[in-house]
Amino acid sequence: MRTAIAAGGAASGTRRDFENLVSYVVEAEKLGVDQVGTAEAWGLDAVSTLAYLAARTERMELITGIMQISARTPSMTAMTALSMAAISGDRFILGLGASGPQVVEGLQGQAFRKPMTRMREVIEIVRMACRGEKLEYQGEHYVLPRPGGQGKALRLSQPPAHVPIYLATLTPRGNELTGELADGWLGTSFTPECPEAHLEHLDRGLARAGRSRKDLTLVAGAALAFTDDPERLIQASKPAMAFTLGAMGSPTTNFYNDAFKRAGFEEDAVRVQKLWVDGKREEAAKAVPDEMIQQTTIFGDEAHVRGRIRKYRDAGINVLRVDPAGGDASQRLDTLGRAIEIIRQETSP
Repeated sequence: MRTAIAAGGAASGTRRDFENLVSYVVEAEKLGVDQVGTAEAWGLDAVSTLAYLAARTERMELITGIMQISARTPSMTAMTALSMAAISGDRFILGLGASGPQVVEGLQGQAFRKPMTRMREVIEIVRMACRGEKLEYQGEHYVLPRPGGQGKALRLSQPPAHVPIYLATLTPRGNELTGELADGWLGTSFTPECPEAHLEHLDRGLARAGRSRKDLTLVAGAALAFTDDPERLIQASKPAMAFTLGAMGSPTTNFYNDAFKRAGFEEDAVRVQKLWVDGKREEAAKAVPDEMIQQTTIFGDEAHVRGRIRKYRDAGINVLRVDPAGGDASQRLDTLGRAIEIIRQETSP
């Protein structure tokens, strides 16, 4: 099992915030972190931070987590991927996601229609471009060149390169597409107690393509803290979980909520979402069960941390994305260093 961290988030922050983030990532690489991923929601974009980190790091893989497919054309996505591969020394991984209707239709002004068909077409066009082929494509969402105009089929001037593609998918159909086409899966709302809520759908896609799990890198993450008082952290984590269950999507379309339903939390997920939508935010947070936080985090003493890491390992996770606790960067790095050492011990051959 390898390790990853996340960089960036919805809020853009200040120059000082960014400098602190870069310093944290540089030190994390020295500790042995294998991969850093960026977030993209409605603040920082996924690429700019990663391009800067490419110049400040030497070894770690750089992954967009995620580039929204409705925010860019497939050809621009390919150009960006090849540019990042070139400047990083082939350390770049293209992480893609469909996002959801509130962001796609509200922020990007695009229709959230058949997102997995769009995802398939984006992947096919990006791979054509990365192979150095002329971009001639007939799809439901994308037709290249545009018919009836003056455009002609072009190939990118950048030399061909292999760029791994990881997908951040949550729905059963999306996970099947990941198993069929992708090099890796960026898992969220994942619990090692119920891995099949996601993995059985990944397996269907793998089987359809004649592949197996060894052909797919599985990435999942958890907040991590060494503590003798996990109860305090469990309670502190509930407002964020309530936001995920209630606000990360519309009242009728929330892929995170649906994933937790499949993992055995159907009644809880429905209740928290209703409270949130009704404006009862504090009640929604209180309605989040302790067990949901316990299954999605790693809070406890060293023995507990070791046991949780084994659960992720035994569930088939290849890359554990760690969000270390701490009041400042130094404390977070101390937590991260302890976690990396345990991961090495527990997952070495």
